[in-house]
Amino acid sequence: MPRRPPSGAEPPLLVACALGIERFALRGGDPGAAVVTLRTGMGPQAAERALADALGEGAPTAGSPVVASGFCAGLAPGMRPGDVIVAEATRDHRSGVPDVPCRDNGPLVRALRERDLRVHTGLLRGCDHVVRGAERAALHAEGAIAVDMESAATLRAAVRCGSPAVAAVRVVVDAPEHELVRIGTVRGGISAFRVLRSVFPVFFDWHRSLLLPRR
Repeated sequence: MPRRPPSGAEPPLLVACALGIERFALRGGDPGAAVVTLRTGMGPQAAERALADALGEGAPTAGSPVVASGFCAGLAPGMRPGDVIVAEATRDHRSGVPDVPCRDNGPLVRALRERDLRVHTGLLRGCDHVVRGAERAALHAEGAIAVDMESAATLRAAVRCGSPAVAAVRVVVDAPEHELVRIGTVRGGISAFRVLRSVFPVFFDWHRSLLLPRR
């Protein structure tokens, strides 16, 4: 259980992911740093419930900025495992739900590219199931560059709970030419895991940038 920050201190950064392997990759960093990693469980409903609890009144992470992170499926041709997605906005899998914009992601994009990572920016689509084949192509035709099951629900819940800033940073684990059912799955998964581990320090810098006075 995370400790409540001292009275008057800025709330910690909350990094939300669905799977144990994602949390394992995101466990690094200075143990004294103001970052809490939350495993939400799979799917949009689990993510929404977990964020509502974590950001509720009186919780140690109430009022925290939120990063949705972990793995995703790339939708654009040419993407490959290990590519990084930084959302400009997230879109729910249900029609009629407003997109959630990610307005403060510039420092994230710059820092990730400085690490010589392949970074893509654009719309990150939510879904309630694993996307394959023709459905992947259809989502890309609608303007999305990647899809996962939790980011849209995570950021929607965060905004509803009053988070001052939200972002989604995902690592591609499969893509149109590298679907999970293919032989390269294990190799692609290892590559994505290593990249996810390497991006965690960037979240510290993003959190610090939010605390700087705006000019």
